[in-house]
Amino acid sequence: MKKEIAIQGIEGSFHHQVAKEYFGNEVLVKSCDSFPELIQQLFEGKIQQGIMAIENSIAGSILPNYALIDENKVHIIGEHYIPIHMNLMALKGQNINDIFEVRSHPIALLQCKDFFSNYPHIKLVEDNDTADVARFISEEKKKGIAAVASKTAASIFGLEILAGGIHTVKNNATRFLILSSNGHLEDKNKVDKASLKFELDQKHGNLASVLNILNDCNLDLTKIQSLPIIDSPWKYSYFIDVTFKTYSEYQKAKEILEILTQELKILGEYKNGRL
Repeated sequence: MKKEIAIQGIEGSFHHQVAKEYFGNEVLVKSCDSFPELIQQLFEGKIQQGIMAIENSIAGSILPNYALIDENKVHIIGEHYIPIHMNLMALKGQNINDIFEVRSHPIALLQCKDFFSNYPHIKLVEDNDTADVARFISEEKKKGIAAVASKTAASIFGLEILAGGIHTVKNNATRFLILSSNGHLEDKNKVDKASLKFELDQKHGNLASVLNILNDCNLDLTKIQSLPIIDSPWKYSYFIDVTFKTYSEYQKAKEILEILTQELKILGEYKNGRL
């Protein structure tokens, strides 16, 4: 039986690419129009696993997605990194001078801003999904409008690539999280990365104390992201990713953090996707 995975976007999107690489080519994808819809599908138990982009090497963190994971009962069970290659595509028989409007996801457009600075006649329009724009252009036969999306999207929807590799920084990658609705802890001998969330009072040295604990327990901090707590001015939630060589060292650090911090939450324990 094929595994069904919820993704933001449709077939041909980068989320679809991750689903195939992580779960295998035979995976079935359930398309969601937005990340909140994806989380809702997981939260309500309509689907067991999903994929969510969390950060890009150029555009940075997708901050609303941290809040979505924190506020809902979903668990991080894995991660996957893919290089991102942006391509300009349109209906066949056109060239870039025929294009007056380009639509894509706002982060995709941001990653290609240097390319489009050379074409001031082109209007950039933000949309929900890279592949969905490609589908719209194909199905509606929209001339003069182009999409920024993957080569897979161009192939699926029969569009012609007018310019390939238009992203500014060529070493461009996005990190995706594999989410589960029911939680899953792998064999502790295989787990070497964790995502945690906690709160701190803004007292001198509080965050430094946390960082010292991580260092003393031989944990490497690979990510730290702060978000304001809406109803507590000047108080912050911290989301961190740590890697470790032994689970026992991580367990020791976790026990100390439970004392030093407030509202400590384990968002996920999983295998490092970059190894």
